[in-house]
Amino acid sequence: MARGSLVVRWLRVLRDDLWTARADPLPPSVWLRWFPHGIVCLAALGVLLGDAAQLNDNGRLDSGFAFLVALGQSGAMVLALWRPVPGWWLSMASMLVGAVAIRAEMVADGYKFTWPWTAAGIVGHLFVLLLLALRVHTRVSAEALALTALTTYVVQGLVGAQNYQPTGQLAVILFAVVVVLGMALRGRREARAELAQQTSLTAEERARRTLLEERSRIARELHDVVAHHMSVISIQAQVAPHLVENPPDELKENLAGIRQNALEALTELRRVLGVLRSEHPETGEPLDKPGTGTAPHAPQPTLDRLDALVENTRAAGLTVTTEVSGMPRPLPPGVELSAYRIVQEALSNVLRHAPGASAEVRLTYLPIGLRVDVLNTRPVRTPPPSQGAGHGLLGMRERVAMLDGHLTAHPLPDGGFQVGAFLPSDGPDHSAHDPAHHAPEDDTP
Repeated sequence: MARGSLVVRWLRVLRDDLWTARADPLPPSVWLRWFPHGIVCLAALGVLLGDAAQLNDNGRLDSGFAFLVALGQSGAMVLALWRPVPGWWLSMASMLVGAVAIRAEMVADGYKFTWPWTAAGIVGHLFVLLLLALRVHTRVSAEALALTALTTYVVQGLVGAQNYQPTGQLAVILFAVVVVLGMALRGRREARAELAQQTSLTAEERARRTLLEERSRIARELHDVVAHHMSVISIQAQVAPHLVENPPDELKENLAGIRQNALEALTELRRVLGVLRSEHPETGEPLDKPGTGTAPHAPQPTLDRLDALVENTRAAGLTVTTEVSGMPRPLPPGVELSAYRIVQEALSNVLRHAPGASAEVRLTYLPIGLRVDVLNTRPVRTPPPSQGAGHGLLGMRERVAMLDGHLTAHPLPDGGFQVGAFLPSDGPDHSAHDPAHHAPEDDTP
């Protein structure tokens, strides 16, 4: 019972390997592109002419029938360039038909002939087996060789014929040599491909490690310099009211605002440091694992916190009005985050580059997305020289581009400035990316 099950399983594997018409084309050569295909086609033409003449002249077959058998043999060679398994089947069938037809003539006339395979047929089948071994798995090539040898044994050894010159033994030896050669070439090609892949992976790993080291260095610099100064500002703002007797409420309020802004900046800085030190910041997974001792990240800001942002800007001395039109609704996290950051950046630019101006924030909810506009009036004083590097507009454009939206930034006729952005609600969601590395320094006037 176990032996029968093993035979059934082997037959099933054989059917899956050889009873298929899947395409497995021979790739063009690296140096001469289609040169191997041209060689095979020229050889197929030679097999067609040689096999047809041999079957007709020596095998005494009808010229039309001999041409069809030779055409099947040569056509199998060309077919094997793209579909090696069907090409092998066609070659076997053509050789069998030719062997059976020649055997009938041999029995009738009693003349001597090379049998069961003709010389041209052997050459054609050699090409087919080589192309098969180059393209398919080693097991499939071995199965095809075994079935070819078995067919040769059955036709020549069991069926037999009268008064012929046997070609089966020589043909099987040549077939085996060609299959082994094809297996070796295929194994060499796979080894070279695997080596190239490993080399590529090694280069990618080296580049990834270099990137992580650079990001870690940047994170250390930010932590050692920026975080330290922000902490000092927060502490000084907290201590300052106690250094003055009866400080006015306005002073207390301004100092409290300074401390609050410093604390929020520290929170944002911690989140940026976590992104820089994370190995896969683009996955969107939490960067702080339970039990690691690191602080959890603050939630990403959305438009629900826009009022707090506007109030904070007003406390800094900027007159800001807001206008919301359309039907407010929850938007994808990436859209909400980008809209919040654009408004934050634009208001920061107004404070820096337009002293004494007033600003207006407009949010327009559209069926297909959100329109964000931030306008400011003409500054009443000349702005001080900017110490920023001018990356604010670039950061906003990158945010909008990630969502497949568009952004405009241009001066107004009255001397003011306008930043407008459209964020489609069905664009790609990049909420896992907060490109906070774009500092809020801008080059807007």
